[in-house]
Amino acid sequence: MTQPETLSFATETRQLLKLMIHSLYSNREIFLRELISNASDALDKLRFEGYSNASLMDDGGELRIEVACDPIAHTVTVRDNGLGMSRDEVIANIGTIAHSGTNEFLQALESGQAKDANLIGQFGVGFYSAFIVADRVTLTTRRADLAETEGVRWQSAGEGDYTLEPTSAPRGTEIVLHLRDDAQEFSDDYRLKSIIRTYSDHITFPVCMPAAAAPAEDGAENDTDSDSDADSEQPPAWDTVNQATALWAKPKTEISQEQYDSFYKQLAYDAQPPLALLHSRIEGGHDYTALLFVPAQAPFDLWDRERRHGVKLYVKRVFIMDDAAQLLPAYLRFARGVIDSDDLPLNVSREILQNNKVVDAIRSGCTRRMLSLLEEQARDEADKYARFWGLFGRVLKEGVVEDHANRDRIAALLRFASTRESEQTVSLADYVARMKDGQKAIYYLTADSQAAAAASPQLEVFRARGVEVLLLGDRIDEWLASSLPNFDGKPLQSAAQADLKLDDLGPADAEQPAVAEADWKPTLSVLQTALESKVESVRLSDRLTESPACLVASKDGISGNLERLLKSAGQDVPDSKRVLEINPHHPLLARLKAQADAEHVADWALLLYEQALLAEGGQLEEPAQFVQRLNRLLLEQ
Repeated sequence: MTQPETLSFATETRQLLKLMIHSLYSNREIFLRELISNASDALDKLRFEGYSNASLMDDGGELRIEVACDPIAHTVTVRDNGLGMSRDEVIANIGTIAHSGTNEFLQALESGQAKDANLIGQFGVGFYSAFIVADRVTLTTRRADLAETEGVRWQSAGEGDYTLEPTSAPRGTEIVLHLRDDAQEFSDDYRLKSIIRTYSDHITFPVCMPAAAAPAEDGAENDTDSDSDADSEQPPAWDTVNQATALWAKPKTEISQEQYDSFYKQLAYDAQPPLALLHSRIEGGHDYTALLFVPAQAPFDLWDRERRHGVKLYVKRVFIMDDAAQLLPAYLRFARGVIDSDDLPLNVSREILQNNKVVDAIRSGCTRRMLSLLEEQARDEADKYARFWGLFGRVLKEGVVEDHANRDRIAALLRFASTRESEQTVSLADYVARMKDGQKAIYYLTADSQAAAAASPQLEVFRARGVEVLLLGDRIDEWLASSLPNFDGKPLQSAAQADLKLDDLGPADAEQPAVAEADWKPTLSVLQTALESKVESVRLSDRLTESPACLVASKDGISGNLERLLKSAGQDVPDSKRVLEINPHHPLLARLKAQADAEHVADWALLLYEQALLAEGGQLEEPAQFVQRLNRLLLEQ
């Protein structure tokens, strides 16, 4: 008789099990959702592989999931007749968590998010949720495509190791959970049925539980007919607990909002209902159904553009893959849902998806419909759209850069803060509607943050003339602005550019006296000489009302914010000197003008430049010399 082999868990798996057993108690019933979901995946994979190898489907009966409990032995059993696993796959899939999100999952648990049990499903480690309610788990499995009938039994108490041993087993996987003392509630039929209907009602395979025994008729207990022994050996009858139908295939008129919400929660491992949904059946050149949801909370991997597990692809109700990134553009990667095509082949591969006219048509159609959904929400449900924008606005901005075909539609969905509105609620249409008479451009200012943009001295002339400026503080905003030359016929103009046509903005609230530029030529010359290595030129400013100086981009130069972004990304940035504008009405400049030949005039020039650099959020190249220079000037006073 072969002795069980004892193996050790990988380090990260031991950490995960420890945290899961001792930390996740707020919603323990989700263990059943996770195990049923895994079983459904195994059935999907078997059915898919069975189309090319029919022998895999032999001797397995109807594809289904069975759930049973034993209130005396205190166990819960989840069984499927799906693809199953080989011994090596058991070690790879259960002995080691080979998922890129494992470390993030562990960090999330350790950082106070332990009560959010939905993290389990998000990180793809659902099997281990069994240890939330079980102090011992036994898994028996056999892979469908193995010629021999031998399977493997895996068993662990969720501590440092597990055992493996060969065993005879039918095709598929059976998991037996030996419940903890404080989890006996889950050995009740009614409790398990309630959980299945709550979380797994729309699994497309039957989820069955043993049928309730029929009450005995009078005198049945005295029946000694010889058939009674044979009857007792008959397998128990099973009832299907879930609907076991593809929700997206039903007419919308037959689906309640509660059913949509339940399906979404099971699909996206989310405890909250979706923020919005799109359900469309498209017929014509290409036939497909799309059921897509906008989550009410951001997925954990939102900023990983390469990891998109939101849209499941089906062909004629047959599951194909769960990360079909080609079906929606990257800027809609927050969407979760199902797309079911009637036209794609069942043996479709990722390579086929990349160059396929049917996929291109599906992608284009779903993109248009998702944008229409957002447009309707922005128009009719402003509060909901504001919530959407707070969650996914920065992702949607990527569409302006990447999707030229839909650029104008996406631009209309953008929201910004401005010098008039501190919250990000201003649309470009709002801005255009309240432009001043004679104003020809949409003005914006980019910075490291919205607060930095709002504090910029470059806005002083716009405030003095009552002109609204959009405040752009996201990293992508530089690329967004450069990719959106105009909106509604109005060009977008950076407030940090040197050559602004300010006369079109009308008079300032308090006009400053005119300045004779000839009187300032000696001062400008001195400053230009002192800052020759720093700036392209020095000139008088008509944009400053309070600050002594500011830096602006030359006609063909890049902004200081873009330069900082490129450098932070490790890119080589060509030398691009900017223009230093000085405020001739500021007392500091008036004093400098009067002492243009003073001993420390070079120090004053550098201090003006460094002040302007700091005011826009830049960093000093030589902070120690800045401090020394400032101290010298202070001592002169």
